[in-house]
Amino acid sequence: MLYLLAEYQDIFGPLRLFEYVTFRAGGAAFTAMILCYLLGPMTVKLLKKFRATAPSRLKGLVSEEFIDKQKDKTPSMGGILIISSITISTILWAMLSNPLVVVFLATLLSLAGLGFLDDYAKVAHAKRDGISGKLKLFLQIAIALSAVFFLNSLPATGDLLQQLMLPFYKKPVLTDIPLWAAFAFAAIVVVGSSNAVNLTDGKDGLAVGCSIFCTLTFATLAYLCGHKLFAGYLNIPFIPGASEVVVFAASIAGACIGFLWHNCHPASMFMGDTGSLPLGGTIGLIAVLVKQELVLAIVGGVFVMEAVSVIIQVTSYKLFKKRVFLCTPIHHHFEQKGWTETQIVTRFWILSGIFALIGLATLKLR
Repeated sequence: MLYLLAEYQDIFGPLRLFEYVTFRAGGAAFTAMILCYLLGPMTVKLLKKFRATAPSRLKGLVSEEFIDKQKDKTPSMGGILIISSITISTILWAMLSNPLVVVFLATLLSLAGLGFLDDYAKVAHAKRDGISGKLKLFLQIAIALSAVFFLNSLPATGDLLQQLMLPFYKKPVLTDIPLWAAFAFAAIVVVGSSNAVNLTDGKDGLAVGCSIFCTLTFATLAYLCGHKLFAGYLNIPFIPGASEVVVFAASIAGACIGFLWHNCHPASMFMGDTGSLPLGGTIGLIAVLVKQELVLAIVGGVFVMEAVSVIIQVTSYKLFKKRVFLCTPIHHHFEQKGWTETQIVTRFWILSGIFALIGLATLKLR
């Protein structure tokens, strides 16, 4: 919406800044951050008023000594604040005439709605697992496929969906993947990313901090793909209009920074599935857009560690009745090894920053 101010640059020259996506991305990040920071205390009060506290996910799974009873009193569903800030900021600073922005906003709000239903079931009905796992997965897949379908229908992105690029390779290794396989792969990336962030959300500031690194990395990739000269130089797909997604991604990063103010240890509130599902899903969708799905496995290395640890643990226990880790997701394993919460979160942030740099390095090392 603020983009329209550029039309009056003849009257006031500095308004031409609103033409530049970098300026608007910075404005979007700052707006979302300030909204989260300022509205945080009110959100905490409202969540406490409505007793929006979810039952402990760890009770019965780990020893009582490793369960922080104070967290049971901390309100969940703080993702409402994150998603609201992202939405308002994107509407203010992005070009809503760009169909990519509309697709990403719709996906964000759809996954947030699903996360809200899951959190509501936990809070209102005291269900530790929320809604049925099968129903949750089905709706996630439906939302992901809908987003991929719209991307495929757009002239700027339709030809790219059937390509597969590998890290450190200049050209696509596959250029004519069957459409059904391309849809399935893209949906797996979006749903997998969504659930991986959800699994990581178990320590104060852990998931939201790692999301900042991941989002900023893919905001950079989206900007490069939307710039014809940079895309040609780096041998990545040129996607007209993709740079506008940078404004959306910057809103996510800004909202996460603002939310971290309230979510750092000891957390005033948790984001819950209302925040983690849409954050992970939209990060995955950006990876699909810029054709760097496998780079996401590098940049989101912490999320991958968390998800893979659960898969290994469940598989090992079902097949051999043995546990590979003391507890999963893996941050609980290190907790039982004696790491403090601050150590776990800080060290995982460091890893996330390193993974982000490696992911960016794949652009040049080809």
